[in-house]
Amino acid sequence: MSLDSACCVSVSAGTGAHSRFRVSPRRGDFDWTPPPRGAALVPSGQVTWAPRWRLPERAASVAVCEAAAAAAAGARCGAGPGGRARGVLVPGRAHGRRSGAGAMVTEQEVEAIGRSLVDPQQPLQARFRALFTLRGLGGPAAIAWISRAFDDDSALLKHELAYCLGQLQDPRAVPVLVDVLRDTRQEPMVRHEAGEALGAIGSPEVLEVLKEFEADPVVEVAETCQLAVRRLEWLQQRGGAPAPEGPYLSVDPAPPAEERDVGRLRAALLDEARPLFDRYRAMFALRDTGGEEAALALAEGLRCGSALFRHEVGYVLGQLQHEAAVPALVAALARRAESPMVRHECAEALGAIARPACLAALRAHAGDPERVVRESCAVALDLYAHESGAAFQYADGLERLRAPPPDPDPGPDPRV
Repeated sequence: MSLDSACCVSVSAGTGAHSRFRVSPRRGDFDWTPPPRGAALVPSGQVTWAPRWRLPERAASVAVCEAAAAAAAGARCGAGPGGRARGVLVPGRAHGRRSGAGAMVTEQEVEAIGRSLVDPQQPLQARFRALFTLRGLGGPAAIAWISRAFDDDSALLKHELAYCLGQLQDPRAVPVLVDVLRDTRQEPMVRHEAGEALGAIGSPEVLEVLKEFEADPVVEVAETCQLAVRRLEWLQQRGGAPAPEGPYLSVDPAPPAEERDVGRLRAALLDEARPLFDRYRAMFALRDTGGEEAALALAEGLRCGSALFRHEVGYVLGQLQHEAAVPALVAALARRAESPMVRHECAEALGAIARPACLAALRAHAGDPERVVRESCAVALDLYAHESGAAFQYADGLERLRAPPPDPDPGPDPRV
């Protein structure tokens, strides 16, 4: 049985105790809470997450895999802020989609989530959750709703729209992403993300478009398109075979290097004479290697390279979620001279790491004069609350739609 056919489930010990995988929004992998010894591993019906991830070694028991696969074979996964596994639905019949738990997702529900995304009167945090719910749904209707929001005035939201379209790897998103990349009225961080998304989708026809922008006057756009071209050429050299799967769900702008020695990877990461693509490969290899030494090596990258490079370091540290990186991320967020796109990624990384020092820093910058920074802090505080709480999934657009209305007359409190 392939792990690719498994999804994330809760399993019951038969005594009211439960064990489950819990998705970390930035990491894209799963924490495992083991069941009591001798427990029967059976799906409890809480099927929410799906394939294309690799189970941690401590969770990779045949019983767990079989329980997950039996619960929802073929479910799809999505992604949330930063790398960021979110997700959850599988294509259903023509009139709707079927969730991993088997419930139909109607066109009306997709429309309601889409309207929440494009409504500027909604809190930004709610719009982000709607976005990542649509990213989990996928398909032409979700792509259409995400594409409509590029008229918004929030650069942060538009950046995440492009990110989600790229992570879907659906060629139907290519036209709108090309339009965004070509539109010089869009903010640099939005155009950059559109270029990266085109590279993530990986369709051969986008190669020539990306080459057009390798010398764009906006350096972040030029460097992004150079990286995307190198990624597509690297894939072509492999005969079109996909990049090897690692412990994270995200489609990255460069494949991880084969090297696993942290010292040598650190040297490659910080060597500004090396091609940017090679430094990115070292960056993602350090992320995949993990641990304190790798986190500290990555954190050094917040002080070198271009703004694009530093912003990617912030993103990767958010995926890694290691507390050792918190001081460097806090310092980068506090540097007013730093590029807003770097500070934005550092804020979201702190929300994902979710330690008390992170909370203090995010609150301190919640009123930052730079709009993308203060909006990132608002989203990061919402992410912090999710990481610190018991809720299973961040992309909760369907749950919110389907929640029963509050009882208008709950009756007397029995405790009184």
